[in-house]
Amino acid sequence: MRNKTFYLIGLALLWDVLSILFLVPVSVDAGSIKIGIIDCYSGPPALYAKDALNGFKLAVSEINKKTALGKKIEYIARDSKFKVDQALNLAKQLVMRKEVDVLVGTINSAAALAISEAVAKKQKVPFIVWMSKSERITGEKGHRYVFSSGENTAMAGKAAGIALSKKPYIKYWVAGDHYEYGHAMADAAWRNLRKMKPEVTVIGKSWWKPGEPDLIPYITSILEAKPEAAIFCTGAPSMTNVMKAIKTTDMAQKVPIWIHTATDHTMLKPLNAEAPEGVLGTTDYHFYHPDIRTNKEFVAAFRAAYGNPPGSAAFHGYITAHFIAEAFKKAGAANKEKFIDALEGLKIESPIGPIEMRACDHQAALPVFLGKTKRSAKYGFVISSNIVTFRGDDVMPTCEEIMAARMK
Repeated sequence: MRNKTFYLIGLALLWDVLSILFLVPVSVDAGSIKIGIIDCYSGPPALYAKDALNGFKLAVSEINKKTALGKKIEYIARDSKFKVDQALNLAKQLVMRKEVDVLVGTINSAAALAISEAVAKKQKVPFIVWMSKSERITGEKGHRYVFSSGENTAMAGKAAGIALSKKPYIKYWVAGDHYEYGHAMADAAWRNLRKMKPEVTVIGKSWWKPGEPDLIPYITSILEAKPEAAIFCTGAPSMTNVMKAIKTTDMAQKVPIWIHTATDHTMLKPLNAEAPEGVLGTTDYHFYHPDIRTNKEFVAAFRAAYGNPPGSAAFHGYITAHFIAEAFKKAGAANKEKFIDALEGLKIESPIGPIEMRACDHQAALPVFLGKTKRSAKYGFVISSNIVTFRGDDVMPTCEEIMAARMK
């Protein structure tokens, strides 16, 4: 009897250990909606991933206080360490063990594409991408089971093309992270700029490893080449490093630069005095713009919960949770196919106004805000100034263009 007792205790302890190792939520309510979050919580990208998770958590706390949904939302967050194979394996584990109804993530575009193709599409599990920005996710590689609740490279590239085409610059240098996002962003920005201003030329390119710590040698070489302007395509691993290097070399005062997310508060606030002024940038969210009630309420709630105002990553996490809740409410059941049908064309209220999940490509129709970094006396750190707004319809590919891209 004593041996049997020790045996049972041993089994219980083993189960507890395995639950911790695999992050299995042993107390998850069977009647809940279970969300699996795959993102990078290690290294520089964690700055964005944690902000997105905080935005998601804030929305979930609001949703779960209400009774309209009928079920509580619960989630499991896993660390991909910015590795494609790690992200893919984690997504497969969550789906094959039937632990989640919906997958959410990532900040790595290559990881998003891998999960979309190998897990979401093959296993028929909804996957909502909240920060990865490659246009291929909902463009040429899009399908029924993948959605995006964040802006993408096609949208940012179109905004950049419109803005830069009005400038007198002809000779450009293109540089950025040597991975999916960097090249997708460069292709989109240049494609749109060239279409609107055919005389522009690229006099050189530089590609660095994502997260490479010292980018000053690259910038020094670019300055020596004397381009009239530069397009930098740096993702989460390198944004902080490139902005510090621009500040150190005073590059923005010598050569005009455009970088998508250069005006994003997620990255600017921690940089503080190291954030450069004069960089042209784009993003789809500012905590201070638009100055409307819903945005003020979101900012106040986020500040109360986490001590700082939200950046675009937090905004993406927040609206993703509300898209999920509203789609399940509309579907009337925790059924994956009904959920997808409900999410297609769904409109939600957001901090910046109504947002639609476009039915034809599953891409959220978000605005893109263009501005230039400038230190604010009001806030005590660098923000975006002279903001110009591009509506989602102004910068998104048409549904016909999306379908044509998927047929290639």
